[in-house]
Amino acid sequence: MEKYGAGSIVVADYDPNWPTLFEQERNRIRKALGSFVLAIEHMGSTAVPGLPSKPIIDLLVGVPSLEEAKERCIEPIKELGYIYIPDYASWLPGELFFRKGPPGPWTHHVHLMEPSHPRWETLLVFRDYLRAHPEAAQAYANIKRALATSSIDDIAAYRTGKNTFVEDTTEKARAWRARMQDSGSSGPD
Repeated sequence: MEKYGAGSIVVADYDPNWPTLFEQERNRIRKALGSFVLAIEHMGSTAVPGLPSKPIIDLLVGVPSLEEAKERCIEPIKELGYIYIPDYASWLPGELFFRKGPPGPWTHHVHLMEPSHPRWETLLVFRDYLRAHPEAAQAYANIKRALATSSIDDIAAYRTGKNTFVEDTTEKARAWRARMQDSGSSGPD
């Protein structure tokens, strides 16, 4: 069993400070990596207003080359207090993954990848769909809270338990985005 490093999994009520915490960290990362950064997006549940979440700010950092990022980005991000987790490459191929906050609860995750990686679009379309569809966000909140209770500290069970919802919702999100693009709309339907 893969243990959750912060003890029991806790899904906290939405904190309106999460966007500010993201902005502060985005500025620190942009300063540390300079012009090598193409984009920094707030992703994950803390990026969806009103959505309960594990209180970890997830930052999606786009770079032009993952191979070059291995040389240019690991040390500057570590200097910001992050720990590089190279073992996650087997779970998250095409991505460099960092955590900040141990040995206590983690406060931030950095997912560094090329924006052309399919996971980039997947993460953002899921986020955008939840932002535009409060009923889907509420359903996700219910699943997350139930899984946190049943999984205790088994993070793999927690992640796996969300898979069906995330995959189904991502499929709906792609169809929703395609409809919006076809109609020229930029707002929720």
